[in-house]
Amino acid sequence: MSVLIIILVVIVLLVVWGISIYNNLVKLRNNRENAFANIDVQLKQRHDLIPQLVATVKGYAQHEKELLERVTQARAAAMNATGINDKIQAENALSSALAGLKVSVEAYPELKANQNFLQLQEEISDIENKIAATRRYFNTATRELNNAVQTFPSNIFAGMFGFQKEPMFEIPKEDRATIEKAPEIKF
Repeated sequence: MSVLIIILVVIVLLVVWGISIYNNLVKLRNNRENAFANIDVQLKQRHDLIPQLVATVKGYAQHEKELLERVTQARAAAMNATGINDKIQAENALSSALAGLKVSVEAYPELKANQNFLQLQEEISDIENKIAATRRYFNTATRELNNAVQTFPSNIFAGMFGFQKEPMFEIPKEDRATIEKAPEIKF
């Protein structure tokens, strides 16, 4: 009789342990999704500001039509993206297009002095900083989920219940060279 009780206790402990691991994986996945929802809020604000920025720049930079269209198309693609991974890819394309716009603006000193443009640029800069902060939080949540999905013994349960390694929200490779380059200082 005591052997049967010991076996039952071991089985109950294993079941409780398995439930605990599964619940932890669910919490980590939900934390990652919540982190991306926070990014989505910031991205929506950025999407709302872009048409104003494009309209302001259009008045000064008529021949930059192709660049402005690329920003507009990237914004539309980002707004229509579904799923976390698609949104990450679309937002990286939009960030790249906005970086091109910033470079183009340098050629127009009177635009850089325009009050509407300065205000929009400041708002977008503020949102970009917020997006960077929420991306860091998202990547932390993703790292925690990926660690749980890949480490023993939770990786056994992760495989059984369809949890998988998720991508980080990283800077596109083509933009890394620009970011890693030291800024030029001119006097």
